Amino acid sequence: MSDQKRGFKTPFDHSTRFAQKRLHLGVCGSVACYRAADLLRAWRGMGMHVSATLTPGARRFVTPMLFESLGAAPVYEDMFSQGQEIFAHLEPGQHAHAMVVAPASADALFRLAHGAAGDMLAAQALAFDGPLVIAPAMNPRMWAHAATRANVALLRERGAHIVAPACGGTACGDEGEGRLAPLHDIFLAALKALSPQDMAGRRVMVTLGPTREGWDGVRFWSNPSSGLMGAALAVCAWLRGAEVTAVCGPGVRARMPQGIARRDVVSARDMFAVAAALWPQMDVGMFTAAVADFSPRPLGGRKFKKAEAPQGFSLDFLPNPDILQNLAEQRAPGQKILAFAAETAPDMNALLPLAHAKITRKKADLLAANRVNSADSGFASPTNSMVVVDANGCEEIWPTQSKADVAWELCSWLLRM
Repeated sequence: MSDQKRGFKTPFDHSTRFAQKRLHLGVCGSVACYRAADLLRAWRGMGMHVSATLTPGARRFVTPMLFESLGAAPVYEDMFSQGQEIFAHLEPGQHAHAMVVAPASADALFRLAHGAAGDMLAAQALAFDGPLVIAPAMNPRMWAHAATRANVALLRERGAHIVAPACGGTACGDEGEGRLAPLHDIFLAALKALSPQDMAGRRVMVTLGPTREGWDGVRFWSNPSSGLMGAALAVCAWLRGAEVTAVCGPGVRARMPQGIARRDVVSARDMFAVAAALWPQMDVGMFTAAVADFSPRPLGGRKFKKAEAPQGFSLDFLPNPDILQNLAEQRAPGQKILAFAAETAPDMNALLPLAHAKITRKKADLLAANRVNSADSGFASPTNSMVVVDANGCEEIWPTQSKADVAWELCSWLLRM
């Protein structure tokens, strides 16, 4: 299923780490319930098994056949539907690794919070003792009501993860907080519920994307980095429980969850200033940004005119601060550093000596090098082929895989160090 057809994309769309995981999806009566179909497509596209329950209200908007045709199995309806297993209300709790209710109506929030069991979805939730993700959607005044807020607070107190509604216009014409959260936030919240929380308690900083070094009023020196590799690492660390701050160069469009703090910068010096201020509070630094090593000497805020140099012209370049090396030299005991190297080597074996030389020079704990002159591991590619080395002399050559899977393996390697 293409990203365009399912309406949203994230840095973890192509991960294989969740294949064969089992998720149960509850869909409640809300105008937004048709959007649950896109969530189902996304999870199914990752190889996950998804079952679903549609409340009577949801079935006024969408049909069970829609969810069955998109691969949900089984699709539950009423508690005592003809032909249904007598203990169907217990099955998600016996088989699913996580449960998501999206959208969740105000009435559903009440029933979930107070342990009602008079309908199929409420009974399934009451019998489910795994991670529960809830994405409410309703009229803004209903969402703001004290009763709704009390139900949400009770659910949070019991461990449910609430993906809060977004602000904006609703189907009824009102404006305010109540719209279903962006689908990528709900999608990633489900993946977090399915992920080991082995990075919980760690604070992680990720630098990602390009930098832009301006030289006149409208032009700049840069590179085509999309920041996708760094975004995959930021999302991976967040999925696994870390507190993540992403320092993003210009043009980084990768969708990251609300739980990741984002700091946007433009130039290499901007990135250095922000990263240096954050670094003393961090446990891990992941330096994936394609930072310009040099910047042109600025010509001022005016636009340089072609008529000023009909025979061509030259620019003077000045060195930028080396973010990785400077922060590595300032690190406190226990801080870990993951570095990246973008190279134009002829093959993967030729990357090994370059990687070993750079990890020694930069004083990193782990370094991943890729060939940006290769179609399957260059800038903006969804995949990477990596050479990985660590400070203990270990080395591996990884085959082409999604950047999400690369991120997962790199986080796991760091945890072992």
